[in-house]
Amino acid sequence: MRRTNRPVTVVALLLALFMAALEMTVVSTAMPTVVGELGGLERYSWVFTAYLLTATLTLPIYGKLADLYGRKPILLFGLLLFLAGSVASGQAQSIEQLICFRALQGLGAGAMQPVTMTIVGDLFDVQQRARMQGLFGSVWGAAGIAGPIAGGYIVTHWSWRWVFYVNVPVGIVCVMVLAFAYHESLERRRRPFDVLGVVLLSAALLLLLWVSELGLAGLHYLPLAFGLLVWLVFVERRAPEPMLPLPLFQRRIMWVGSLLGLLLGGAMLAVVTYVPLKVQALLGGSPEQAGRAVAPMLVGWPLASAVSGRLLGRLGYRPLVLAGVSLIALVSGAMAVLSGRLLTVLELGVMTGAFGVGMGLFNTVVIIAVQSSVSWEERGVATASLLFSRTIGGALVVGVVGGVLTRRLASVEGLPPGAADALLGPTHGHGLAPNVLQQLSGALGAGLQIAFWLVAALAALAWGIGLLFPRVKLDPSGPAPVDQRQAPA
Repeated sequence: MRRTNRPVTVVALLLALFMAALEMTVVSTAMPTVVGELGGLERYSWVFTAYLLTATLTLPIYGKLADLYGRKPILLFGLLLFLAGSVASGQAQSIEQLICFRALQGLGAGAMQPVTMTIVGDLFDVQQRARMQGLFGSVWGAAGIAGPIAGGYIVTHWSWRWVFYVNVPVGIVCVMVLAFAYHESLERRRRPFDVLGVVLLSAALLLLLWVSELGLAGLHYLPLAFGLLVWLVFVERRAPEPMLPLPLFQRRIMWVGSLLGLLLGGAMLAVVTYVPLKVQALLGGSPEQAGRAVAPMLVGWPLASAVSGRLLGRLGYRPLVLAGVSLIALVSGAMAVLSGRLLTVLELGVMTGAFGVGMGLFNTVVIIAVQSSVSWEERGVATASLLFSRTIGGALVVGVVGGVLTRRLASVEGLPPGAADALLGPTHGHGLAPNVLQQLSGALGAGLQIAFWLVAALAALAWGIGLLFPRVKLDPSGPAPVDQRQAPA
């Protein structure tokens, strides 16, 4: 059998993961320009939500398929699907088309995320995995935060369509490298596939997102959504290979970590998504200025992650988790209190930078703590569950805030057609009657105030849950070395 070129394969895997993470947030600074051209402000949040939802719900599906049919064919399939969605998104002629093509992108990204991490586990021995997983985790975080900056630069200097086209050359390189440099010994294993679990979770989450869009008019769907979730729990408890392994969540460190990921993942994505909207729609800034407003988060997050890694041996898990969650709660509260003011890009940048420091302190430590608390055989599932909760939190919160903004704008009476879209275009509403512009800005500003107060509420709740984080003893020789030595070769 031909041997895998590991260095070249790792580079291709890093590029694949970078693209998948970047597409979560790269459209945030491009979207005001997109809406200005295509219209459809009332569907603003669904451009983000469609990608997040399909990418997240397919995570466990592709993981199972990779076990059945091998890593390589599933990853290549996901990459090709992602590239098809990227090209189609760049060609979109309406907001509805863009939403559909973003969902197609997400279907491909769902394979790129878990399978790359699985291949890393296949290629490296147990001593090397921790370092490599740390590298891939850093790339994931950095790409997600760099998205708004890259999007702002691309929109300012080229076109919003290149936000999607830029994936094509990188993706083609990944496909070619993996096709020729990566080789695996395929061992097919027949396992029952949890189809019912996938269907129930997808239906429940879609209903919850639909309720968030409809607001009070959709509350009658909530009993059905919660009924589906109860049914899901019943099914997963009896499934031979459950999509969501419920026994894991009976452990305190796991359910606390997952709840923190759900709440703070939602808060983070709301900040990354709606701070650029505030800069462009209310401050009249350019897409590049909107990117600069969230750029400090890109600096704060990795720096804090590096510092927390050094302090972990001296302080332990809990103090660093509480420090990160407390800082996020303080910053989110300040954002909410000051959200009625027309803050400058510099002021917003200071706050997003501090938010990133909090995320860096919290996120890295929680992942290490959870991985260290489970056996080697459970470590991949536990890590995927944390990623799943964080991404679902982002999708739900962005959907809720999008519904709030839509209802606020719909409450303004007598608006000329396309007025709301014109406010977000490159002219920032130039040509609209002063009273119309004032009404629109007031409605959008009020909606964004609610958004920032929602972020503050999520962060405050996360702070309270963070107090429940257990006092886990830290093994001075590293995270769970005993489990790693006992892992099968």
